[in-house]
Amino acid sequence: MTARAADRARYDRATAHLDAPVAIVDLEAFDANADDLLRRAGGKPVRVASKSVRCRALLERVLAREGFAGVMAFTLAESLWLARSGFDDVLLAYPSADRAGFAELVADPKLAAAVTVMVDDPAQLDLIDAARAGGREVVRVCLELDTSLKLLGGRVRVGARRSPLHSPAQVAEAARTVARRPGFRLVGIMAYEGHIAGVGDAVAGRPVRSRAIRLMQAAARRELAERRAAVVRAVRAVAPELEFVNGGGTGSVQHTAAEDAVTEIAAGSGLYVPRLFDNYTSFRGRPAALFALPVVRRPGVGVVTVLGGGYPASGPAGRDRLPVQYLPEGLRYDPQEGPGEVQTPLLGSPADDLLIGDKVWFRHAKAGELCERFDTLHLVEGDRVTGSVPTYRGEGRTFL
Repeated sequence: MTARAADRARYDRATAHLDAPVAIVDLEAFDANADDLLRRAGGKPVRVASKSVRCRALLERVLAREGFAGVMAFTLAESLWLARSGFDDVLLAYPSADRAGFAELVADPKLAAAVTVMVDDPAQLDLIDAARAGGREVVRVCLELDTSLKLLGGRVRVGARRSPLHSPAQVAEAARTVARRPGFRLVGIMAYEGHIAGVGDAVAGRPVRSRAIRLMQAAARRELAERRAAVVRAVRAVAPELEFVNGGGTGSVQHTAAEDAVTEIAAGSGLYVPRLFDNYTSFRGRPAALFALPVVRRPGVGVVTVLGGGYPASGPAGRDRLPVQYLPEGLRYDPQEGPGEVQTPLLGSPADDLLIGDKVWFRHAKAGELCERFDTLHLVEGDRVTGSVPTYRGEGRTFL
């Protein structure tokens, strides 16, 4: 029996009493992945990206481990909810236009002390001030640095379109703007290098593309390390009591941690290890989050149909954004249908061994987005479910 076949047998035994669709987290794999993130971080604290977890119980589990510190949230409403729930260090990773949320933030000393907001434009400070409605708490501010690699005088850009702050001079001027503004305190810098941390460099069947990605990422790491260090020096000249410099992501942990200018690493997907993280040379994680769909039809030889399955991940449309059929091994999508909203035909010889009611296990393409489809994660240890915890959705929280 292969290791994957043994996992399938374990998961089937553990969830025999549960009807599919069902989602699980293998706690042994989850904890092993957490250990790997800490090892690669080399002693620097890891801030957990809640977008990639979307489950309070599992955020609490990983933050209870030495070496993990703080949450990186994705909306202001989520940040405030987490702070009210006892998370005392929440960095909002994206600028917000949530006026009601800002009014709550500036009116509550506990929230204002726990939540740091993201800024890359003075207009965002104007919006916060306009939302104060009498609240006088000082707002903790983090500036985001654009990490994209610009070539040929800026005519070629590699990286996500995020912050407009690219040069040390631009970030330093933004720091001065915050420092001069009553009601705000600059406490951090964030620089997420998604073109390094979120792009696999060993694409199956694409050796030339993989080589090109590795060359691009090596050049981008060198350029960013030099520019990030210069940015930090420039900002510290304005705000010498800067508390943190955040960088990285699951795919770049060890590279980002090696930079002296960086004080903490952000990571989250590496806890679940979705399919998009199969194509990396820098690390190998263990799939920890899976979902199962039930076989409901057997249309013919070598074909079964499961209920549901149309769970594409965000990003540019493509096959790599689809869930992958994981257990049993050897199944594939029908190219004429693919994964569907209400049913998904699966082809391959393993289909002939599946009965009505059997489970087929899948891995989502991206980490936390799985939790937008399920309200409960069943926690598996060995061949038993030892607990069941709500996702954000299960707690009635759908932030985006």
